Amino acid sequence: MTRNPRILISRSDFDSLQRLLEQQGNGRDALLIERLDQELDRAEVVEQVPPGAVAMNSTVVFEEEETGTRRQLKLCYPREARAEAGCISVLAPIGSALLGLSEGQSIEWEVPGGRRRLRIVTVLEQPWAPEQPAA
Repeated sequence: MTRNPRILISRSDFDSLQRLLEQQGNGRDALLIERLDQELDRAEVVEQVPPGAVAMNSTVVFEEEETGTRRQLKLCYPREARAEAGCISVLAPIGSALLGLSEGQSIEWEVPGGRRRLRIVTVLEQPWAPEQPAA
């Protein structure tokens, strides 16, 4: 397995995700919670993630490198996750894989159906980012 890339998580997202992990306990999602916890353990916590990094409530386009298939989704908390609306939980395998990655970074991750190499193509929206002035 290749070494996972550096990830950045904002202090506010980190604190919210830590509370989520404490609330979830060791129920039926224990493996998913453990994987998110491992990601948080290796994250660099910053006051605010830079543009192009996947934060909570970010809309992101990513690619499965083996197939070239691209998908767009919004990274959400479990209570807000709605597959039909393109919102995926941070506890879902792809959700925890994408958290904290920046545009151009790839990660090899276990998802239903086997291991996949996922690459961030672009972060379309970050909830905290100021609107860009019109050109």
